[in-house]
Amino acid sequence: MSGPTVLLTLGRLPKALEVARALQGAGCRVIVAEPFKRHLTGASRAVARSVVVTSPVQDREAYLREISDLAVAEGASLILPVSEEILHASLLHGRLPSGVRLAAMPHRTLLALHDKFSFAAVCRAAGVAAPETFALGDPRAVELARRGRTVVKPIFSCSGRGVRFLAAGEALPSADEPALVQEFCAGRLLSTFTLARAGEPRITVTYRGAVMQGTVAVCFERIDTPPAVDAWVGAMVRNTAFDGFISFDLVEDAQGVIRGIECNPRATSGIHFVEPADLAAALLDPQADGPLRFKENRLMQQFYPCLTETQRTMFGEGPFRENLRCLVAASDVTWSARDPWPLVSQPWTSWPIIEMAMRRRCTFGEVAMLDLAWSGA
Repeated sequence: MSGPTVLLTLGRLPKALEVARALQGAGCRVIVAEPFKRHLTGASRAVARSVVVTSPVQDREAYLREISDLAVAEGASLILPVSEEILHASLLHGRLPSGVRLAAMPHRTLLALHDKFSFAAVCRAAGVAAPETFALGDPRAVELARRGRTVVKPIFSCSGRGVRFLAAGEALPSADEPALVQEFCAGRLLSTFTLARAGEPRITVTYRGAVMQGTVAVCFERIDTPPAVDAWVGAMVRNTAFDGFISFDLVEDAQGVIRGIECNPRATSGIHFVEPADLAAALLDPQADGPLRFKENRLMQQFYPCLTETQRTMFGEGPFRENLRCLVAASDVTWSARDPWPLVSQPWTSWPIIEMAMRRRCTFGEVAMLDLAWSGA
């Protein structure tokens, strides 16, 4: 294959598979660096080689050194972080040889958005709405909880880990890690995924969770982006001069006002709605200005977790009929007739995470991020 070599810094998640297939379709040679020996994307014909690296949580310095060395050894011209590992991988800025581009904003910018407490300040600076937010332990947080419903969560939480919803007047919990208390916002929960270039959105996908596993959507439906959402996202992207993948969780209230709940300065499930050829072109050439199109499919799922959640709700513990409808109607994000093995082998490639989730009695999403999530340490 004569195209450039691209190094993905994660392979276990469907969005990594989406990116790998898009890049391979554009003629790229795709290498995956992944702490797990076997993983979803590694089973794909789109991947030329998969290499085991140290978990950044276990030894961040070793992780950065191994990623850098692997990029040089494989002749990669682009290092592309996929998910939570971007907080670690962004520290590669200034450590890579010339000719190797890192598709990540500076660490400080990413951290200000990822930190759920500082995110509220970023929203204020951009002139967009966000819920009232205080640090757990601040007397104002106690008053906020007394007045109405609140949400308590660790400032570096991901995949819903440690999130608690409290009724008005309910006592605030203690926390073993920095956490915040946030005003609960009633309304329609929306998620966005944006590919931005130099502070301008190239494409924004807006979607809603159709089947939920805890607080994480395992089946998702793309909707037309409301003008208020487009304006909110645009203001944040321009104010932060963001470049790359950025995603938001938003609430639209009954009056149509948009409030930002949190930011994931990385790819999320919305990436599955972007046409692969357009996605690859935008990733490979930051100066490209061609249109980015949506796929025709508006309803997509992660089949195995969607199946599990549908089975769980079969006997009255949730919206079984709606879950079943989605399971039958939605397209799977991993399935491809030209590349079937990732879906077929997924129970085997994902077993280390599945087994850990069962043992810890946590969701797949929570456990999948344990060796990647930024803790602030």
